[in-house]
Amino acid sequence: MNNSIIKKINELKQKHNAVIIAHNYQLPEVQDIADFVGDSLELSIKASKTDAKVIVFCGVRFMAETASILSPDKTILLPDINAGCPLANMITPEDVLKLKRDNPGRPIVAYVNTSAAVKSEVDVCCTSANSVKVISSLNGDEVLFVPDKYLADYTAKKTSKKIIPWNGYCVVHMRISAEDIKKLKRKYPGAKVMVHPECRPDVVEIADAVVSTSGMARYAKETNAETFIVGTEVSMLHRLKKENPDKKFLPANEMAVCENMKLINLEKVLWCLEDMQYVIKVPDEIRKKAIKSVNRMTQLV
Repeated sequence: MNNSIIKKINELKQKHNAVIIAHNYQLPEVQDIADFVGDSLELSIKASKTDAKVIVFCGVRFMAETASILSPDKTILLPDINAGCPLANMITPEDVLKLKRDNPGRPIVAYVNTSAAVKSEVDVCCTSANSVKVISSLNGDEVLFVPDKYLADYTAKKTSKKIIPWNGYCVVHMRISAEDIKKLKRKYPGAKVMVHPECRPDVVEIADAVVSTSGMARYAKETNAETFIVGTEVSMLHRLKKENPDKKFLPANEMAVCENMKLINLEKVLWCLEDMQYVIKVPDEIRKKAIKSVNRMTQLV
């Protein structure tokens, strides 16, 4: 069954001059048919540099919007229109406008996990990999950071700036506790612990490496250890195992599952190419403003 679906997907990819890109948190079957697998910004940048006319973004809505910002002339398809991000939904452009009014002169930094409309109202965006670099580059001693309070906390400890965080968080990374990791460390004392900076501060504190998903892929490859405890969404382990077959990867918490990411499957990828749905197109007036904050970020990647 899967083979016939994959065959049809490949035929339609050729017909439409399309590329399929998949986030590290996608189902293994979706990762396996993708042309590129990675984190959201990395994928948007890669897609913008291809000759493809159509980008099938297997991820969540804000990621497809970022691809639309960077590739306005390409058709961006999201295989499930309901694939959203609770963290991105925790801040609205109206919230940002109020922050601006209440904090004149203070720069506002938005994590890339935000809508295009939010990106259009902030000074600069950042990723989990370059948040320290972005915030250190800004003028002034105080910076407003939206929407992830835990990434803000991690970044604040690495810079001399005072960071004023928004009260948002990733519901998936919240499920990972320090006790989860300590329990696994007792069982696997030689294991290296790598966690995402969206994790809670007490989890970050006991990690050997605090890295983005792309950083995890590099750390696993370059680190001389046989076993790794991985503090992020469970599907990241598929890529890690695939790229490092001789190493062992353990999820910090098997319940760290992003239901939104799991809405996309092979059938939905096929249907989206058959019907050319669902098109994600950021309106021009928003895109022109949002591209400025995204470009400022990509210059610091």
